[in-house]
Amino acid sequence: MPFDICIYGGTAAGVSAAVAAAKLGRSVLLVEPGRHLGGMSSGGLGFTDSGNKAAVGGLSREFYRRVGKHYGKDEQWTFEPHVAEKIYRDWIAEAGVKVLFEHRLADVDKQGARIQRLLLEHVSADSINAPGETLIEHVPVEATTFIDATYEGDLMAGAKVAFTVGREAADLYGESLNGIRAVTPKHQFLTPVDPYVKPGDAGSGLLPLIQNGDGGTPGAGDQRVQAYNFRLCLTRRPENRIPIGPPDGYDPRTYEILGRHLEGLTD
Repeated sequence: MPFDICIYGGTAAGVSAAVAAAKLGRSVLLVEPGRHLGGMSSGGLGFTDSGNKAAVGGLSREFYRRVGKHYGKDEQWTFEPHVAEKIYRDWIAEAGVKVLFEHRLADVDKQGARIQRLLLEHVSADSINAPGETLIEHVPVEATTFIDATYEGDLMAGAKVAFTVGREAADLYGESLNGIRAVTPKHQFLTPVDPYVKPGDAGSGLLPLIQNGDGGTPGAGDQRVQAYNFRLCLTRRPENRIPIGPPDGYDPRTYEILGRHLEGLTD
């Protein structure tokens, strides 16, 4: 039996869309390729960037109120990952939303411009940890409406929706702040950093992650994507600590530029 709405991506946006639709009496299926709900909010990004908190309302505000309740406050804008995920899972359960974990998009069936059906691959937890032993089962999903709530637009790409990678030029749509930026607030080094492997010796080559060139013409478009990083939760409680050691393949030279920046800040 088709669902009224199928949402692909168990991010915070995907959970919110599912809960909102269920509150309106719609039958909802939430599909998540991984094993967790909440996306970045439950994956370590527990320090909310907020300016005017009065501008945040609806289900988003309700989330922060639920976080606050967990910590014995009216609202809380910083939180631990497991707290965020528990709230999202409780929310989904309360709304009666069906969730498929570990199901990823394999194919999209369309009639004209309209999506009719998704074909999903089900990968077992064991096979995720053992590449080469993947056990896949194809699951068809039909719905009246489909929502892409992934970060990378996986469903839209699978449905052959046109997309742009990188920044668009400022003059393409008359957006003065689009494209390559010469200067952006708080995104430049605060102190000079020598870019060469041997400080002061251009012949020694550039440090890892540093590129030649001037970065492009301000206002022009590019095909670059934002960098990724890790967000970690640290604790002062010894019983909650685990050692932080170098991962496999760790090369400290990759982070030399960061070390020099920090040294410059403390000089």
